[in-house]
Amino acid sequence: MATVAKPTTPLRPLGAPPMVPRIAPREDLNPFRIAQMQFDMAAEFLKLDQGLRQILRTPKRVLEVSIPTKMDNGQVKLLMGYRVQHNMARGPAKGGVRFHPNITLDEIKALASAMTWKTAAVNIPFGGAKGGVICDPKRMSKSELERMTRRYASEILPFIGPDQDIPAPDIYTDAQTMAWMMDTYAMTTGRASHAVVTGKPMSIGGSAGSAEATAQGLVHVVEEACKLKKISLRGATIAIQGFGNAGATAARLFADKKAKIVALSDTRGGVTNPRGIDPLKAFRYKERAGTVVGMPGASRISNDDLLTMKCDILVPAALENVITLQNADAIKARIVAEASNGPTTPHADEILARRGVIVLPDILTNAGGVTVSYFEWVQNQQGLVWDAEEVTARLQKTIVRAFHEMVETMRKHHVPPRAGAMILAVNRVAEATLVRGLFP
Repeated sequence: MATVAKPTTPLRPLGAPPMVPRIAPREDLNPFRIAQMQFDMAAEFLKLDQGLRQILRTPKRVLEVSIPTKMDNGQVKLLMGYRVQHNMARGPAKGGVRFHPNITLDEIKALASAMTWKTAAVNIPFGGAKGGVICDPKRMSKSELERMTRRYASEILPFIGPDQDIPAPDIYTDAQTMAWMMDTYAMTTGRASHAVVTGKPMSIGGSAGSAEATAQGLVHVVEEACKLKKISLRGATIAIQGFGNAGATAARLFADKKAKIVALSDTRGGVTNPRGIDPLKAFRYKERAGTVVGMPGASRISNDDLLTMKCDILVPAALENVITLQNADAIKARIVAEASNGPTTPHADEILARRGVIVLPDILTNAGGVTVSYFEWVQNQQGLVWDAEEVTARLQKTIVRAFHEMVETMRKHHVPPRAGAMILAVNRVAEATLVRGLFP
């Protein structure tokens, strides 16, 4: 069993200086190297054997596939795709598929490893995986996307399945994408398994509550953190960078709890109003205009300025590496709740913790999505259908329990939130690996 060593200097639990090795002042923004730094931090606390460390920090399988796709004009375009399975010691691999022109293999490897720690942090019996296709979905028709998706699914098909690796939606993929992948699997294998993917339409085995799951999980974590720090969520000022599905839903849920949304942004820029922004009006305006920029009753603000504005809670819900060595000293929020994957670099983590800013880590704050994906998989495997109320109740119970397990780890070992979550997750995967042993 993996054991945890107590550091020599006790630190405050929430917002305390991070227990990370001193690092050079120049930042490395490579996502996979950052992921490995965060793992190494936890491994040091756990005093893991070097061989076990190498197993846990290295992807189990990395698949690169070519995807010839017939375009609407009759020409064939060769696209490239990936599927990375990082670890499967605790169960089948689980992770989304994204379509984006700037995908790199290191990005997919980093996201796959994050899924390993995320599923372990909330203690659901999955491992971690991620996939992606290098393409520009905004420039592709629906028929082109379908042909590309089905070819990608057929290329990774030998490595996916309900008990092997279960894809889900991610950036620029959705329930329709999952329906195409499920159908391709069924037509190729002759097995009509709903559980091969999650995030499907309700008509073919999708789960109630999946669309709001990530945002709901985030709000639960923020609520619990506010209780611990005696911060009233009612009236708290919240700035959200990223007004996609997670950001827009989180804005609405926070507003329902009487918090004040003082800034919102998307890829074109942001808007701010110290008296508050109605997230439903912002959503309707964006549907018409394609952006929140220019909506009535709000002033324009850049994405960079939104990050450093005065607020109680900052929610990065867009890209990775947006809070860095360059702007961490200027962050004025009391709590940073990571809705996106990897928005805060290790250098920024150290600076924020030293300044007393609480960083609620992505492997817990955005784990609502994979938690409800697990619920969908369970329903599919057992032939069950849960209503939205049951899914919501189960999600809250899972996330709140995971939050308090993280806090217990923080207090026991005198570490800040990310270290607490990582130690908790890495220890669970290490224990599973050791108890299973090596084959042959």
